[in-house]
Amino acid sequence: MGVRTSPRLKLTAVDIVIPALNEATTIGIMIEEIPVADLRSMGFQVRTVVIDNGSTDGTSDAARGKGAEVIVEPRRGKGMAMRMGFDQARADYVVMLDGDATYPATHIPEMLGVLQDGCDVVLGSRLKGIRAPGSISRFNVAGNRLLAWVTCVLYGRKTRDLCTGYWAFRGSVLPSLKLSSRGFNLEDELFSGVVRHNLRLGEIPIHHLRRVTTTKLRSLRDGFRIARTLLRKRF
Repeated sequence: MGVRTSPRLKLTAVDIVIPALNEATTIGIMIEEIPVADLRSMGFQVRTVVIDNGSTDGTSDAARGKGAEVIVEPRRGKGMAMRMGFDQARADYVVMLDGDATYPATHIPEMLGVLQDGCDVVLGSRLKGIRAPGSISRFNVAGNRLLAWVTCVLYGRKTRDLCTGYWAFRGSVLPSLKLSSRGFNLEDELFSGVVRHNLRLGEIPIHHLRRVTTTKLRSLRDGFRIARTLLRKRF
C-alpha cells in the first residue's frame, strides 16, 4: 500500500492593494515590510498588487523588482486607482494601504484577525494609535476630528479617523460599495457605503510614520471635498 498523505489545507487568499503615484523611493520599503511569512503561517495566500496611478519616476519598476504585481491606472486620483484595484481583487480579504511608507504593513495580521472575528470592514486609526513627530500636523488632526464629528452626526456611527489610508475588507462586500470617487474623497465614500449597507465595522489603533516624500494631499481643499461627499452620500 502507498503512503497516505494528509490533504493540504486550502489557503485563504488576501490581496494587499497599494495605490501609488511617484513613490519609487518608498514602494520597495512598503512591499518588503509586508509580513508574508507570518501571514502564510496564519493560513493566508498573499498577493501584493501596486496600482501605478501614472508615475513618471520608476515606481512600477521598483514594485516589480520586489515581486509585486503592477496594474497601471493612468486616470489620476486615488479614488480612480483604488476602484481599479478593487475591480481586480478576487481574494477572500483585501487590504488597502498607501504607498508612502507612513502606514506600517506590520498591522495587517491584526486587521485580518478582526475580519476573521466577524467584522466586514476594519480601518486603522492614526488618531487612536501612536503618531511619529511630524507625521500629521495639528491642523490636520483638528480637521480629521471635525470630519469624524460630522460623520457621527450625519450617519450615527462613530469613527476616530475617517481619512485613514489603511483599510481591510471582506472581498465579498466590495461590489456592494459601488464607488464613484476619483480623488481623496475615497475614504469618506467607503465609510458612507459601510453605513448604508449596515456592514460590521471594526477599528484598531495603528502607528503612523512621518512621510519622507512630498504629500499630494491639499488639506483645506480636500477637506471641503470630503465634507461635500459626506453630505451628498447621506442625502
